[in-house]
Amino acid sequence: MNTSLSWIKKYVPDLDVTPQEYVDAMTLSGTKAEGYVKLDADLDKIVVGQIKKVEKHPDAEKLVICQVDVGDRNVQIVTGAPNVAEGQKVPVVLDGGKVAGGHDGKMTPGGIKIKKGKLRGVESDGMMCSIEELGSSRDMYPESPEYGIYVFQEDVTVGESAIRALGLDDVVVEYEITSNRVDCYSVIGIAREAAATFDKPFHPPVVKETGNHEDVHDYIRATVEDTDLCPRYCARVVKNVKIGPSPKWMQRCLASVGIRPINNLVDITNYVMEEYGQPMHAYDLATISDRHIIVKRASDGDTFVTLDGQERKLDHDVLMINDGEKAVGLAGIMGGENSMITDSVQDVLFEAACFDGTNIRLSAKRVGLRTEASGKFEKGLDPNNAEAAINRACQLMEELGAGEVVGGIVDVYPKVKKESRVPFEPDKINALLGTDISTEEMIGYLKRVELVPDADTGEILVPTFRQDIQRTADIAEEVARFFGYDNIPTTLPSGAATAGRISFAERIEQLARDVMEYEGFCQGYCYSFESPRVFDKLLLPADAPEREAIRISNPLGEDFSIMRTLSLNGILTSLATNYNHRNKSVKLYEIGNIYLPKELPLKELPEERKILTLGMYDAGDFFDMKGSVENFLRRAGIKGHLEYDAQAGKTFLHPGRQAKISYEGTVIGFLGEIHPVVADNYDLGARTYVAVIDIPAILGYCSFNRKYTGVAKFPAVMRDLSMVVPKKVRIGEIEHMISQRGGKLLEEVRLFDVYEGSQIDEGYKSVAFSVTFRAADRTLSEADITGVMKKILNGLESMGIVLRQ
Repeated sequence: MNTSLSWIKKYVPDLDVTPQEYVDAMTLSGTKAEGYVKLDADLDKIVVGQIKKVEKHPDAEKLVICQVDVGDRNVQIVTGAPNVAEGQKVPVVLDGGKVAGGHDGKMTPGGIKIKKGKLRGVESDGMMCSIEELGSSRDMYPESPEYGIYVFQEDVTVGESAIRALGLDDVVVEYEITSNRVDCYSVIGIAREAAATFDKPFHPPVVKETGNHEDVHDYIRATVEDTDLCPRYCARVVKNVKIGPSPKWMQRCLASVGIRPINNLVDITNYVMEEYGQPMHAYDLATISDRHIIVKRASDGDTFVTLDGQERKLDHDVLMINDGEKAVGLAGIMGGENSMITDSVQDVLFEAACFDGTNIRLSAKRVGLRTEASGKFEKGLDPNNAEAAINRACQLMEELGAGEVVGGIVDVYPKVKKESRVPFEPDKINALLGTDISTEEMIGYLKRVELVPDADTGEILVPTFRQDIQRTADIAEEVARFFGYDNIPTTLPSGAATAGRISFAERIEQLARDVMEYEGFCQGYCYSFESPRVFDKLLLPADAPEREAIRISNPLGEDFSIMRTLSLNGILTSLATNYNHRNKSVKLYEIGNIYLPKELPLKELPEERKILTLGMYDAGDFFDMKGSVENFLRRAGIKGHLEYDAQAGKTFLHPGRQAKISYEGTVIGFLGEIHPVVADNYDLGARTYVAVIDIPAILGYCSFNRKYTGVAKFPAVMRDLSMVVPKKVRIGEIEHMISQRGGKLLEEVRLFDVYEGSQIDEGYKSVAFSVTFRAADRTLSEADITGVMKKILNGLESMGIVLRQ
């Protein structure tokens, strides 16, 4: 959003600040100004001069010598401009002055300095300027000649500043307006903010009643079929229209914000759009069939030719302005070629409406046409602004003699939007801001922006154009920005303090990263999209539940067409890449999701489970992988007995080197060596080991609670157990039994020998453990040890284990 300071001062006449003071203050009060541009930054010593005499140059056919009155003296200027004539008033840059550029339109940073000199032997004291040399263009000053110097058409005073006479002594400010401040997408909205910021009186335009004694309903009627997309539609008629140039003051206002003046009718609609932030459109009333406007949706497959001559394809979601026979406009975007204004227009239909912002944004994208009007409608305009804007346009038509306004207004407004109410709670506002502002001072700030307190109800009446004010915090913001953010004292927070932290699950994931990197694993990131061929590479049976994967509706290709239900493919692919690049001893881990649908086709979001996946080759064996897993689980607070079941049933693992991991009856993962066929499928030439831990399955058992115990004060007692054990009994089962029977006195169980050989009977193995006992409060007696050992031996005997003799 851009505005010129001169336009702002039309409504805040007492505003007397420098551009930098204005930009700084507006930014601090919440209307962020990105910066400003002085239109006359590269112009200096340029005055209005009047040509008194024109003579031919004695030595140059295309040059003339002009005697020019510049107010306090006459100067002689040699020029080659083809349009000079005696009596003309023109801009003249004096000796030592500056202009912005040349006739070729190229601007020179800092301007070009003009000095007294000679042209073909004749003294020339200054230069007469074209509009391009003054930093503008014929687009903004249409009265300028295509070639030659600019000639003032209006009455100006010789010797006065030509920069001021041309309206170039202005400053254009660029703002960054947030989408919730729709009212500030208008000059009036910015002026209201400026008046409040500098505590100056705000004088909005006074819209007078317009119209003759006729009734507009005799000329036009309107029907809105889709009131959800068009909450308000206003129309007025102006007859006997006289097309011509708009006044210079209006042209200067439009030019200052980059809008090219065209004619009085177009300029008025553009002026009101910038002034009120309400887009308008004008139709040739003669082209409106049945004198009936119908606002309704288009039909699928319809086409429409817009004012730019392009055919647009429509569908049911595009809102259209129609007459009794045809579409005449894309609602809120652009009018149609079939109702465009021409120089022969007699009667004009003005339209000012409010359309649904979301629909306009989507429609503009759908038809491939985004305009300044659609950009404003997208923000969600105030429907109560439409009537004021259309009345302002009709007032300007009357004041400029551009036509005769017909009395009355067609106004379709079924559900009137009323001002809202927000509780006014000064104590809460002070508590929120950490200030001690009096109620009267707060009311003073709020009244500056038309937020009026209701003393009877203790509420603030919020006008409809302030759609951003919805709660007490919004009122507090209004108070804070006019009190001054820099005036708010520094205070400590009150009440119960809270500390930001990551979730428990995220802490477990971070622990997994720390432990795995300590174990020598490097983190990898794998795709969640996979190929259906993965299941065959992993030797999964045809009825495996993992094959029930979610298919992607618009995949990049067959290799990325499903969401993974297993995490192994990514880590194996990465290991294979490293192996084939001759990288030795590789250990990788990944923490990522698998996606398990509850049913197919999908009717609800799938279950996403976070999985820790480990993989390695030439960096250890099955037991090294098992140790890494156990290290993580112990660090995560899982202290009890882990069960390993060799009958894991994983087709992609070696049948004799795999295990399912359980804890307290819950399966939490598996580990093992990759099946040789699977290894060949992935082109892995080394023994590869993997482990998978289901993180959601372990969260209920994890804990970060740690209890410190001091150095033991009493001695430990150690016993060695050498046993003959049936081969079917696993070492873990023995450890579990010893731990259960050892009770509180048991401190450590450590395996130190496993033997199978000729000295041991067939079907048995020799196993030896070192068992350590200790009491925290006394030295253990032989009786204490004997009792515990008896319990342990009885338990081992129940498993078919006997002490080795």
